[in-house]
Amino acid sequence: MRKTVRLYNIILPVWLLWIFPQVWLVVLPGNLAVDTLMLFAALTALRCPNRTAVMKRLWWRVWGLGFLADAAGVLLLMLGLLLATWGGSVPWAEALLHVAYDPFGHPLGLAWTLTAVLLSGLCIYALDRRAMAGTGLLTERQAHRIALALAIVTAPWTFLLPVY
Repeated sequence: MRKTVRLYNIILPVWLLWIFPQVWLVVLPGNLAVDTLMLFAALTALRCPNRTAVMKRLWWRVWGLGFLADAAGVLLLMLGLLLATWGGSVPWAEALLHVAYDPFGHPLGLAWTLTAVLLSGLCIYALDRRAMAGTGLLTERQAHRIALALAIVTAPWTFLLPVY
């Protein structure tokens, strides 16, 4: 019986970025498109009058800070894999291996992966809100709402996709 290999997501899993660095050529523009579209949509939904000025000043910050925030989740996933590797025959060690290929394969693997997504989302919110509040172009309320929308929509939900 021959197994078929499926790649459910070309942007992530993160492991592809390390193994095949040329994948960054797809990841960078894809992430830029999603982040700028979401920023523009949030500004439009809030009827921000200085949308163009905010976009010009923040698009690259939102993009860069999003990558930084995603790195926090990646580090948590890698910590899980490291613990699984060092765990040996401990029951939770095998469960944590699921974060690498199928988070839904074990409840502990799913909880660990969801925690990584939540951590990245919280980092996206905190970093983006700080960046937006520092520009002077948005009110605190607008900065909060836009950062919250970015955190929910652009969190690395793709961590949950199986790679087999």
